[in-house]
Amino acid sequence: MRIRPAHRAELPLLQDVERAAGEPFRTLGMAAVADDDPPPLGMLDSYRRDGRCWTAAEEGTDLPVGYLIVDRVDGAAHIEQVSVTPAASRRGVGRALIGHAAAWAEGQGLAALTLTTFAEVPWNAPYYARLGFRTLAPDELGEGLRSIRAQEAEHGLNRWPRVCMRAELPFRPGP
Repeated sequence: MRIRPAHRAELPLLQDVERAAGEPFRTLGMAAVADDDPPPLGMLDSYRRDGRCWTAAEEGTDLPVGYLIVDRVDGAAHIEQVSVTPAASRRGVGRALIGHAAAWAEGQGLAALTLTTFAEVPWNAPYYARLGFRTLAPDELGEGLRSIRAQEAEHGLNRWPRVCMRAELPFRPGP
C-alpha cells in the first residue's frame, strides 16, 4: 500500500470506499450512519485540487482502499473524513493516512491534528486514542470545532455520543 494524492478520475471510487466503510455501523444499530451519502464529487475534487485529499492505494492495482481529506480549523489540520474499506481494515491503512496528514500539517506549520468522532464506536474514538489523540473538554474547543459540532448536530449525528479529539504535532501514531 502507498499513500498518494487522489486522482480526479478515481473520486467515484473514494465514494465507494466511504460507502463500504459505513456498512459496519449497521451492526451497531447505526443504519443512518451507514446510509449517509459520501461527500459529493465536487467537494472531493475541491479537496483534491487544493492538495488535501490522499488515498491509500493497493500495490499492484493502485486502486484506493482508503482515503483522507483534511481542513484547516482553529490552527490545526482537521481530519474531515478518513475511511478504509472493511477488506483493508486492521492493516494499518488508517494509521498510515493519518501519519501522512500529520506530515502535511507539520509542513503547513499547523499545531495539531483534530477530528470529531463517535465516542463509543470501537473503530472510532478508542482507535484514535490508541494512536495518540486525546478527547477535548468542551471548554477546549475553538470556534471552528464548535461550528463543526453544531453542523453535525443539525445532521442528526448527536443521536450517538460524539467527541472532538486532538493530537499535537509532531505526531507519531501508536500501534
